[in-house]
Amino acid sequence: MDFLIFKAPILMVQASMDGILLGVLFALVAYGMALQWGVMNIINIAQGELVIMGGYIAYFMYTAGIPPAFGVIVSPIIMYFIGWSLYKTIINRVVERDMFISILATFGISILTQQLMNFVFGADVVVAQSNFGTTMLFDYSVTLPNAKIFSALVSIVFAVALVLYMKKSKLGRAIRATSQNQRAAKILGVDTEKVYAATFGINAALCGVAGSLIAITFTLHPYIGLPYTVRSFMIVIIAGLGNLPAVALSGIGLGVFEEFADYILGTEFRIAAVFLLLVVILVYRRFKLSRKREYLK
Repeated sequence: MDFLIFKAPILMVQASMDGILLGVLFALVAYGMALQWGVMNIINIAQGELVIMGGYIAYFMYTAGIPPAFGVIVSPIIMYFIGWSLYKTIINRVVERDMFISILATFGISILTQQLMNFVFGADVVVAQSNFGTTMLFDYSVTLPNAKIFSALVSIVFAVALVLYMKKSKLGRAIRATSQNQRAAKILGVDTEKVYAATFGINAALCGVAGSLIAITFTLHPYIGLPYTVRSFMIVIIAGLGNLPAVALSGIGLGVFEEFADYILGTEFRIAAVFLLLVVILVYRRFKLSRKREYLK
């Protein structure tokens, strides 16, 4: 097959730059999943729905006449308390049980959240217009929406803030201690219940930031959360738990992969390529794990 992207090298530059900006945003969502997975040993199937919920908060501000960019401030605050409430009502009942139970519980949250968003906002595809304009590079051969640049910069700021918070704050140190050894942390006086609630709240807050950025950069509808869950899961299993630099690199790599898949296969196969990549990664990890077990024998 004759692909246009290979005939025009400037399209490779366009795809790469779009992918990097997009990947930074993906990494922010994955940070939250890696944090709560590492601390609570829960795979949150509702991760994408939390992202879309945060996006709808920014969209609601847009419809109210407030610039949607302010959603990066308002949305994480609201989403933190939503995440905290979800923990107190549902997640705390499954946090120390089998991981499969937590998957079922968060899957239920995912379905419920989708229906609530559909009921409140409707099923139409919406976007919060940022009116940020476009940056032209390389003699107008490469175009970058300023909304994407803004999203990448905000994602970096919040990621750095998260790292500093985890290192410097008392709660951050308690979260790190709990992730390393929950039983020892409890013996040393750490309130693990408070840590778990705060961790799930922080995860939801990061989803809120990412969602507000997605609202001004891409589109929203109540049933588009699953691809963001899959992307986050894929990034975390590649990077590993607790390795934030690797999460950033994996997110950027996924973003670049998606953009090239878009150019080569077409937009209609973009998400399919992401799911196919997830299958390949899971099969490879399973094969690698089986080889390791054979070696240990």
